[in-house]
Amino acid sequence: MSGLSIGELGRHAGVKIPTIRYYEQAGLLPAPVRTDGRQRRYGREAVARLTFIRRARELGFDVSAVRELLGLSERPDRPCAEVDDIALRHVKDIDRRIAQLTALRSELQRALDACGHGRVGDCRVIEALAEQAAA
Repeated sequence: MSGLSIGELGRHAGVKIPTIRYYEQAGLLPAPVRTDGRQRRYGREAVARLTFIRRARELGFDVSAVRELLGLSERPDRPCAEVDDIALRHVKDIDRRIAQLTALRSELQRALDACGHGRVGDCRVIEALAEQAAA
């Protein structure tokens, strides 16, 4: 599998063409070789790298963490403590976001529970949103 077009690469890795271009611009994917007609051509290693990036992004890693993980993946003989640190930072961030979402859910549920289900002018959800906007 060599000489893949950008569309073929995207199909193999499950990524859209604009995303591939973005990852190239962000330095996550190396610049591909180009044909005389200036078409991008990718090899098997690009499919593996792009699949790695896609999976890391699906797990919620930001671009800088993906960059770090890619760099570490290129040095397989190193201890994985740095990878563990990146993953632990991400888990802590996920936990923080879960706590925020849980608090938001509780607040919205309280507003729903207090709602008389009458007119919009008397709606507790609208009042709660207006209170937040004024704060």
